[in-house]
Amino acid sequence: MSDKLKIGISIGDVNGIGLEVIIKTLSNPAILNYCTPIVYGHTKVSSFHRKANNLGDFSFNVVNHANQALPKKANMINCWEEDVKIELGQVTATGGKYALLSLERATADLVNGDIDALVTAPINKHNIQSETFAFPGHTEYLQEKSGSKDVLMFLISENLRVGVVTGHIPVKDVPTSITKEKIISKLKLINESLKKDFWIEKPKIAVLGLNPHASDNGLLGAEEAEIITPAIQEAYDKGIVCFGPYPADGFFGNGSYKQFDAVLAMYHDQGLIPFKTLAFHNGVNYTAGLNFVRTSPDHGTGYDIAGKDLADSTSFTEALFSAIHIVKNRREQEEMLSNQLRTGGKVVETQFDIKDDAS
Repeated sequence: MSDKLKIGISIGDVNGIGLEVIIKTLSNPAILNYCTPIVYGHTKVSSFHRKANNLGDFSFNVVNHANQALPKKANMINCWEEDVKIELGQVTATGGKYALLSLERATADLVNGDIDALVTAPINKHNIQSETFAFPGHTEYLQEKSGSKDVLMFLISENLRVGVVTGHIPVKDVPTSITKEKIISKLKLINESLKKDFWIEKPKIAVLGLNPHASDNGLLGAEEAEIITPAIQEAYDKGIVCFGPYPADGFFGNGSYKQFDAVLAMYHDQGLIPFKTLAFHNGVNYTAGLNFVRTSPDHGTGYDIAGKDLADSTSFTEALFSAIHIVKNRREQEEMLSNQLRTGGKVVETQFDIKDDAS
């Protein structure tokens, strides 16, 4: 049991639904058969949410460090000592302050190897801003902490995986932010992740256009002809099996996504709206390209339902299991490659090195 993966969990905004979905997930004792969960927060805050949502007599085992976590318990590390004023459903500076304290402690343990993966509950991207957090979201924060040159916001579910070229930026900045080099870099990340994290031997990736009808042969824009199509061709020539650009509306409307292992969208809402429509309750946000594993549910802080016992924990539960599966897949692959090298077996190398700077 002591060999089970240690999965760290940050609590997100204390005024939202983060602790509700965490407690609902960890209340299922079967979870403890698959991992040792370690929540970064405070027992007083978790007790407040447990009582507000009528979640029974659930309790955490309090530890000071991840190496003290008990395998058959839901563990918690208290990340502060003072009392916290919780205002359910409200956007407050307090909500952001303690979300950041939780995230910083959990990330430090993740980087140090004290936990095997991190599942992040939702934050408010506005109230968490501070001198130590000046990022659009979790993805960019964790990219800096990992030292990765590029990462991918990768929404995953059982039947659909969607990545985005541009993430948390204004829509008006999307066209100028899309370059051939950036598209190729994201395709490399998707291709590598599908092989390493999901064990898909020969991934097939669809690429969406930017403009309506994928520009309708140049009538509605030039990005498809000048940027997107050349990027697809260059990536294909390098061994990535990718096709497009496809008009986004028809691609999802007629079910074409079912023919591919993943889809690369040009911007946030182009990819996330269809994903959340098709997989809202069981979708997971995975950050590909990091040297560690991070997942999160694909929903937000849920202020409107906080404290009302209405939050669905399915997405958070899926995020937890996705983190477990991805860590195990990575380690099994590393072990196989190591065995091949020791025994003189043939190691198949991809034409892309994911650590290379695409620019």
